[in-house]
Amino acid sequence: MKILIAEDHSLFREALMGLLQTLEPEAKILESERYGRTFELVEQNPDLDYIVLDLDLPDSNWERGLKTLTEKINGTKIIVVSASDDSITMRRAGEYGIVGYIPKTLDSKILAGALKIILAGGTYMPIKAIGSLGEGGKAEGGIPEGLTKRQNEVLLLLAQGKSNKQIAYEIGVSEATVKLHINALLRVLGATNRTQAVITAQKIGFLK
Repeated sequence: MKILIAEDHSLFREALMGLLQTLEPEAKILESERYGRTFELVEQNPDLDYIVLDLDLPDSNWERGLKTLTEKINGTKIIVVSASDDSITMRRAGEYGIVGYIPKTLDSKILAGALKIILAGGTYMPIKAIGSLGEGGKAEGGIPEGLTKRQNEVLLLLAQGKSNKQIAYEIGVSEATVKLHINALLRVLGATNRTQAVITAQKIGFLK
C-alpha cells in the first residue's frame, strides 16, 4: 500500500504518519506540505492507494485544490483530515467523491477507528455530513448523533441478532469491515460487547 499525506503542519503530519504506520506497517508513506507538491507526487506515483489530505493547504483555495486533485488521480482514494468541521464544508467536499472526512477535533481513538474503517475498504463521514444530506439533497432523519449512517445500519442489524456474516451480506461489505464498525459502535456507546451495545443504545434512545 502507498499513501500520500498532504498536511502543512509538521507535528500533525508526523502524528498521522505514525498512526498510519501502526495501522499499515508495510505501507510506503509519502509527504507533502502544499497542493502544488501534492500534484507533482500524484503524477510521479500513479500507484497511490490513498491520499490523506488537509483541505486548507496554504497555496490554493481548497475547492480548487481538491477539484484539481480529483482530476489528476485514477483510482486513488482521498481521505480528508481537516480542522474544518462545519456541515457545509463536509458536504461540499463529499461531492468530490472522497471516501472519508475526519475532523481533527475528533478524539484520537475515534480518528484511528475511522482510518481503520476506510483502509479496510469502508467510508467514514461525520453525522453532520450524513444526517443532513440524503438523496436529492433531502434531509435524512433517524440517525443518532455520534453515529455514521453505516454504523447506524450495523446497530439496527445487531439489535435483530444478526451475525457479522449476515450483516456483511446485507450491507455489502466484508466481515472485517463489519467488525471495525462494531468496534466503533462499542467506543461510541461505551460498551464492551455487542449485547451491551444494543442494551445501551435502547436505554439512551438510539433504538426504539
